[in-house]
Amino acid sequence: MNEEKIETEVKQAEQETVKECPCCDRSTQRSDEEVKDLIRRLNRIEGQVRGIRRMVENDAYCVDILTQVQATSCALNSFTKQVLSRHIKTCVADDIREGGEEKVDELVNLLQRLMK
Repeated sequence: MNEEKIETEVKQAEQETVKECPCCDRSTQRSDEEVKDLIRRLNRIEGQVRGIRRMVENDAYCVDILTQVQATSCALNSFTKQVLSRHIKTCVADDIREGGEEKVDELVNLLQRLMK
C-alpha cells in the first residue's frame, strides 16, 4: 500500500475516532508515526482476512486455509502486543508514578480477558 493511501486512511481514522470517551474522558494520544504503523498493521491483517475469504470461495485446500488463518492470528497477536506494550509503558506507568492503582487494576482485568 502506498504512503499516500496510508496518509488518507490515517486522516479518515482520526476524524472518525472519538478522541475521548464521552462518559469517562479516557483517551490515548498517539504520535502520527504510531498511528501510521498501527494502521499499516491493520491493513495487512484486513488483507489477510480478505485473502482467506477468497481461498474459501475458491475451494482452497483446508491446510492452506488454516495456514493463512494462523498467519493472520499471529499478525493480530503482534498488533495486540504492540498496543498493550504502549499502554503499559505510558498509561499504566504514568498512573503508578502519580500514586494511583486504577490502571494497574484495569491492566490485571485486561490480561485476564486476553488470556482466556
